[in-house]
Amino acid sequence: MNDNTGHQATAGEGSCCGVGACCTDAERAVNPEKTVQEAKADAGCGCVADGRQDGLPVVVIGAGPVGLAAAAQLAGRDQDFLVLEAGEKVGAAMAEWGHVRLFSPWRYDTDAAARRLLEPTGWRLPDAETLPTGAELVRDYLAPLAKVPALAGRIRTGTRVVAVARQGMDVTRTAGREERPLLVRAVARDGAVHDITARAVIDASGTWGRGNPLGHSGLPAPGEQDAAPYLTGPLPDVLGRDRDRFTGRHTLVVGMGHSAANTLLALAELARTEPGTSITWAVRGASVARLYGGGDADGLPARGALGTRLKQAVDNGEIDLVRGFTITGFRTPEGGPAAGPVQVTGQTPDGARTLPADAVVAATGFRPDLDMLREVRVDLDPATEAPAKLAPMIDPNFHSCGTVPPHGERDLAHPETGFYLVGMKSYGRAPTFLMATGYEQVRSVVAALAGDREAADAVQLDLPETGVCSTSLVTEDLLPGTTGQDGGCGTSCSTEPATAGEPASASCCGPSAPEPISIGLGAPAGLGFATGSVHGYSGEAERDDA
Repeated sequence: MNDNTGHQATAGEGSCCGVGACCTDAERAVNPEKTVQEAKADAGCGCVADGRQDGLPVVVIGAGPVGLAAAAQLAGRDQDFLVLEAGEKVGAAMAEWGHVRLFSPWRYDTDAAARRLLEPTGWRLPDAETLPTGAELVRDYLAPLAKVPALAGRIRTGTRVVAVARQGMDVTRTAGREERPLLVRAVARDGAVHDITARAVIDASGTWGRGNPLGHSGLPAPGEQDAAPYLTGPLPDVLGRDRDRFTGRHTLVVGMGHSAANTLLALAELARTEPGTSITWAVRGASVARLYGGGDADGLPARGALGTRLKQAVDNGEIDLVRGFTITGFRTPEGGPAAGPVQVTGQTPDGARTLPADAVVAATGFRPDLDMLREVRVDLDPATEAPAKLAPMIDPNFHSCGTVPPHGERDLAHPETGFYLVGMKSYGRAPTFLMATGYEQVRSVVAALAGDREAADAVQLDLPETGVCSTSLVTEDLLPGTTGQDGGCGTSCSTEPATAGEPASASCCGPSAPEPISIGLGAPAGLGFATGSVHGYSGEAERDDA
């Protein structure tokens, strides 16, 4: 790689390239809205030639839905790329919660560029109105996609990325930084370490496997590490693979998101047929209105249906709800689970309380792995740990998944030229991510990397006005209004109109289905999709009746 010797310039010479003090530690774009590379390219500067890094691939980290969508977009634009996946197969993280149904039907779960690669192989989209499980999405979409000629041979599984850096420079060095390629350090399944140079890196590695701790203030509770044998992941397969772990036992579920709701409903179903199975649900807040839905707390009938069933299970005594429970510690008996339950202590408005549990489901959300990014210059919001420009659009204090506006490459760019966080990881700690949003992210990013600025900036989303933010009961696989249990009134509003002649009031989802809407980059500030609670977490203070 050319080290740019011979391209040193005085400040006066540097100014002709749209930067000050070209190729020195003081190198900055004259126009603060431009990167150094953009400023040099716009000015026709000769030393930008070394920054093109021709012949190097774009490295995509993660072979989940968004990572493979990025690969499909790159293939569609004839860009060289390499996908690195820590798991042994594509979609490995999704396969771990394969028993859970997605929040949206098939027609919103695939990427357009991926479909263009798949269709010539004879692949066809499954029934558009069916809600696939994670396992079905992997089997019927991701696995076939990984085998198409344009992607096969470019995906390395069993390869975990442990760091991203700028070749030959740590994060403190500036001079000539953008002229050096990015470096991705990965560890193969045999332990061999590989350093891969790249002209750009798209980090779609997600947040699965890095759950938030159970203790308060964002910290693990004392004894939480010792209690690890009692703790499960956020979405255990209660009615399948993990059934024996919960049958005839007392389970404590901690958290107030849809992961908690799915697990609680599965446990309630298990308890109806397995004597001795009991459930406690502990939340830190005084109200669970945000999860129950209804009224101003949730403008989405779909999510309200889920909340209604959960509320019924609590009201019927199937689930013991403990509000205002802040975990302060764990006491694990000597000998572990074989010796008895773990004692989970917490503070409540009425004083200290201890909850014994044979298993604890930690449905407390996720946080991104930022350790691997210590040597690249990322601009992250201090609260959400999302890209700074994106953070105000997704802040869970004020947004649900239904009120996040479209966003693209300009919102995802970092000071480290060519580095992008996309997908779930781009949302940091915010739980408002939609898979279709990730597909649009990578379409925009890849367009920018290919030099198509116009396409990169034409950011649009085509989503149903309601239904995408919902989740489903574990036993249902069809959108309400098609066929299935409870007359189709399960988890998200039908995308089909009510039956002809049926009064609007008799329809479980209202008078008619909303039409898909498309909102572009120029949408007014704050405009999103009317699918969730307008105020996010802040709305909790407005209702205390649940």
